[in-house]
Amino acid sequence: MTEASPFAMLPASAEHSRFVQRIRRRYAAELPLLPAGLPGRSEIEALVSTLQVGGRTLASALRVARHLVLERLAVLDIEQAAPVKDITEVMTTLAETTLCLALEQARREQDAVNGVPRNGNGERIEFWVVGMGKLGGRELNVSSDIDLIYVYDDDGQTDGPAPISAHEYFALLARKLYALIGEVTEDGQVFRVDLALRPNGNSGPPAVSLAMLEEYFLVQGREWERFAWLKSRVVAPLDAPALQRAQYLRQLVTPFVYRRYLDYGVFEGLRQLHRKIRDEASKRAAGRPERANDVKLSRGGIREIEFIVQLLQVVRGGQFPEIRTRSTVKALRSLAARGLMKPATAEGLAEGYRFLRQVEHRIQYLDDQQTHALPGNDEDLGWIARSLKLACRADTCELLDRLCEVRELVATEFDALLHDGQAPQAGSSGNGCKSCGGPPLPVDSEEFLERLPAELAESVRRWAKQPRVQHLREESRLRLAKLVGRAAAAVKEGKSTLDAAIRFVDWIEPLLRRESYLALLVERPAVQARLLSLLGLARWPMRYLMLHPGVIDELADNRLLNQRFDGAAFVAELEERHAAWARHGEADEEALLDTLRRSHHAEVFRTLVRDVESQITVEEVADELSALADATLQCAINWSWARLKQAHRPAPRLAVIAYGKLGGKELGYGGDLDVVFLFDDDDENAHEIYGAFVRKLITWLTIRTSAGELFDIDTALRPNGNSGLLVTSVSSFENYQQGRGGNTAWTWEHQAITRARFCAGDPALAERFESVRRAVLTAPRDHAALKSEVQAMREKVRSARPVRAGLFDVKHSPGGMMDAEFALQYLVLAEAGQHAELLDNKGAIALLQRAEDAGLLPAGVGSAAADAYRELRRAQHKARLDEQPTQVDEAALADKGLAVPREAVLALWRAVFG
Repeated sequence: MTEASPFAMLPASAEHSRFVQRIRRRYAAELPLLPAGLPGRSEIEALVSTLQVGGRTLASALRVARHLVLERLAVLDIEQAAPVKDITEVMTTLAETTLCLALEQARREQDAVNGVPRNGNGERIEFWVVGMGKLGGRELNVSSDIDLIYVYDDDGQTDGPAPISAHEYFALLARKLYALIGEVTEDGQVFRVDLALRPNGNSGPPAVSLAMLEEYFLVQGREWERFAWLKSRVVAPLDAPALQRAQYLRQLVTPFVYRRYLDYGVFEGLRQLHRKIRDEASKRAAGRPERANDVKLSRGGIREIEFIVQLLQVVRGGQFPEIRTRSTVKALRSLAARGLMKPATAEGLAEGYRFLRQVEHRIQYLDDQQTHALPGNDEDLGWIARSLKLACRADTCELLDRLCEVRELVATEFDALLHDGQAPQAGSSGNGCKSCGGPPLPVDSEEFLERLPAELAESVRRWAKQPRVQHLREESRLRLAKLVGRAAAAVKEGKSTLDAAIRFVDWIEPLLRRESYLALLVERPAVQARLLSLLGLARWPMRYLMLHPGVIDELADNRLLNQRFDGAAFVAELEERHAAWARHGEADEEALLDTLRRSHHAEVFRTLVRDVESQITVEEVADELSALADATLQCAINWSWARLKQAHRPAPRLAVIAYGKLGGKELGYGGDLDVVFLFDDDDENAHEIYGAFVRKLITWLTIRTSAGELFDIDTALRPNGNSGLLVTSVSSFENYQQGRGGNTAWTWEHQAITRARFCAGDPALAERFESVRRAVLTAPRDHAALKSEVQAMREKVRSARPVRAGLFDVKHSPGGMMDAEFALQYLVLAEAGQHAELLDNKGAIALLQRAEDAGLLPAGVGSAAADAYRELRRAQHKARLDEQPTQVDEAALADKGLAVPREAVLALWRAVFG
């Protein structure tokens, strides 16, 4: 912020305000009635009561109280530098308190005439005053009007001597409320009341029922109204029963404002609303140059900050409830925390917002007028500047300099959001086809298709001429043409391969009626460009994007470039989201299941992008996917236990033991989770409780929802396999693994436990399991018998996965990864008792090197096998990413760089088994 100027040190006084002067003259006797400091609800209520006792009507007392509170705020703001949030909080409280008092009297008066309105069950029909805009957001400015909507909860009629319908009753009640709050009397008015935001605007009824409101939202609700309702809340009455019933109203409003998908379709609606507001501001300023400096409506003003925040909230708030808040400043912090805005940008906008609101208040203190334009009077302008410790003289005006600085920041960010970082370009054909000229062409236009590369045009024509495309709105067909045209332009400019553009067109086809995803790409050309790049590098990303198209939004997140997956941060973020769902009364199972899936899909995609763009290694990919599975399992445990009827303690004493690829932290994309469930609980019903819980947990992990699938779960490695119990006590597991009793583990189960690990659940059980695992691995064994059993199991697996002659399968053929894994498992089971360094679950590559270092393998064999295992994994991974077979013609092994790795694994096998 600009430093204070020595010319600005002369303190500003609230007495400069002509409004303050009037109040002090007219209400000198009443001013002492308001206690010192910031007035709260109780002080305002007491003030109104005192004024009534002194002989004033409620209408008069409310108006005088309002004037006294504003005079106090002017003093605290101008002379004592009270924070903006304190000023807006008091103004909001003033509005709420006066509305509650007015509503109470209006109902008494109307009840006396017509009786109480009751529904079919004889219950009193609730009536709510809904505050919109700054009143709803607790950000009311000092001379603001109040945007209200009146809602009642049911139809019915009154029970008095002159019965009327509930609809008529509440229309009369609205009229009485206006008389008490909005009418101008000799004492002025409490607030200007604006009902224009109600359904059907000024042509609609003054009060609407919940049923009428629901129908309006479903049938007529417009995009801009979603922004208006975002800040809505009940501001009167504020007693607990009324607010409890108001939850029904919130249940209607929330799905209207926030959709359960990434709602990029609202961008154009906001653009239209913004153009309308700017045009109206320009018309008002025409011939009135002083109105060009409007701190609210002009370019870079308060309204554009609010639009930035509300647009991001409406687009993503349906999936990320933690960013839902009515407060502009709090929302900026939430958006930055979620990674939707750079922290520096959020802080700059918040600081700019506070400054603009301070200027706005000072403009309004002058004459208590609802204006946002800087005064043309030099004296008034100088007073505003001095109150902000800035100078404003004939030769320099720090106030105007600071305003320009703030408004330029705001306007830049606003244009960046609505135009992807660029100012709107005039003369664009609108569909990315630079050579087209003339008006935009729809995607099914033959003229448009003829201008595309032939192969690309053929792919587009395949679906563009289908009835489902022909029946789309023209706007949708133009949107498709814009996306295809951009892809064609990228190919022409060498920024994309033709294969990538064709894959992009193929990917679009199943999304033709899912316009929110297409809108995202239209609004974010940079995202489309990165998507084309991604599709040009491998085939599997397209497959993943077809399953989970919503993840393309992640391409707009710079964290893809520079952040690795952090399991603790992931869990913390999901727990915050869970708390947000709960705050909004939406923490049902459906929302939580979808949250787990969307979050998991987004993180998998982030890893996939880093992988395909060669920012991380195959091992790092596996580490990230394994850590993600661990974190997701932990969240699923936490949330599903809280919804288990039989839950008997705050958290379950359950351990999820990972085996196989997850256990070895070698998980790939879409890999099954091999897990075993253990519990340690002395409750007499523990078996039944944990049996029910694990069944619920598996359902949470495997069920397909509208957000897609999460995992396939395989529990076949539990004691006694598929014929055994789904969940086992730790003590029973220990006895089974260590051969106590008649029911004991097989050698292949001990092979599997070599790379088993605790991955989720109660951390207290992790050490218990690891001690069992180490006891199993260090148990004395007959080496010859062990060697025979391991070889027999390897042959059994090999016969189940036959490889055609002349081909080498990087996993299953002799010299493949399975050979290395079996050889290592034998070494661990045979030698871990004498070589403790083999006990750690560090993965095949590290353990092969340790075996060589321990002298269990000839020099060079272990390290060569480790390198070979890494190379075979890389080859398998690359093949799967490009949807290619993992089998290679043996004659081409050398060309593929796989001859040496195969020989190294065969050498390991010979060294171990002879």
